[in-house]
Amino acid sequence: MATGLKGILPVLPTPFLADGGVDEAGMSQLVRFALDQGVDGVVFPGFASEVESLTAEERAKLLKLVVAGVAGRVPVVAGASATDWREVVEHGRIAADLGIRHLMVQPPKSVGTDAPALIEFLGKVLEALPEIEIILQNAPAPRGSDLSPQAIVEIIRALPRVAYVKEETLPAGPAISHIIAHAPASLKGVIGGGGARYILDEYARGAAAAMPALEIAGEHVAIDRALAAGRPEEARRIYIRTLPLLVLQAVYRMRLTKHVLARRGVIDGIGVRAPTPDLDAAAIADIDANLVELGLLSAEAA
Repeated sequence: MATGLKGILPVLPTPFLADGGVDEAGMSQLVRFALDQGVDGVVFPGFASEVESLTAEERAKLLKLVVAGVAGRVPVVAGASATDWREVVEHGRIAADLGIRHLMVQPPKSVGTDAPALIEFLGKVLEALPEIEIILQNAPAPRGSDLSPQAIVEIIRALPRVAYVKEETLPAGPAISHIIAHAPASLKGVIGGGGARYILDEYARGAAAAMPALEIAGEHVAIDRALAAGRPEEARRIYIRTLPLLVLQAVYRMRLTKHVLARRGVIDGIGVRAPTPDLDAAAIADIDANLVELGLLSAEAA
C-alpha cells in the first residue's frame, strides 16, 4: 500500500440508501471518483463521514470497501477516534489488518488538554499497535479539544510515531507555524482541515497536505499542484472561485457534499443521519449556481 501523506486527502462521506442503510455500491463509486480527481490519499471515516452515526460493523465493512477500491494506489487514512483508548485500538487493528498504516485520532475531551494525560492516552494506543503511525487531529471546540500548539509539540516529542498533526483549530495558521517551528524531526507533516477554506494560508505556513470534503476534490488538487509548481497566482484564482461554495459547505456540511456529488452523478442517495440543516429551495439554487460558476454543472441542469 502507498505510504507517506501529502497533497489532497479528502474525507469520504458515507452514502446511504433510501431505507437508511449504508450504500456499499455508492461507497465504491465515491472511491473511484476520488481517484479520478487525482487525490493523493483518502480518509475514512471522519467527521464528514458522519462517523458518530455509524456502527462498528458499518465502519469496518465500508473501510474494507475503501481499501479494495483504492487498491494500493494512494494511502488510506483510517479514522479511529473513540472515547476509550481500547476502542481506538479495536478500530486500529481492523485498519492494520487491511494494510492501513495511518490512524487519525482525536483524543476524547474527557482526557483533557494537558500534554501528560494525552501522552498517556496515545501511548497506550501506540503500544498496542506497533505497526501504525498516528495523525493527531486537533479539532476546534465544541467538537474538539482545542489543544494548544505547545501541548502538541510536547506530545510529538514524547511519541515519535505521532508523525502527523491535522491542525484545524481557529485560526489554524499561527498554530501550524508554531508546531512546524518547534517540532522534532520525527514530525513528517502538518495537515490542514477546515474544509480547505484556509488552504492558502496553511500551505504558506508549511502545511504539507489538506483534508477537505470530497465534492470539489479536483479543484483542491488543482490548487495543490499550482502551489507545488510555483504558480501561486493560479492557485489563488482557483481558491477564490471555490470560496462561495465552501462558505455554504461550512453551514450545510454533508448535506451539501452529498447534494453536489449527486448533481455530479457520483451517487444517488443524499440522505444523512447526522443532525444537519436542511437544504431548502433557495439554498439549493445558490449551491447549483456556484456549481455552474465552477463549470461542474450546466446552466440547463441547475
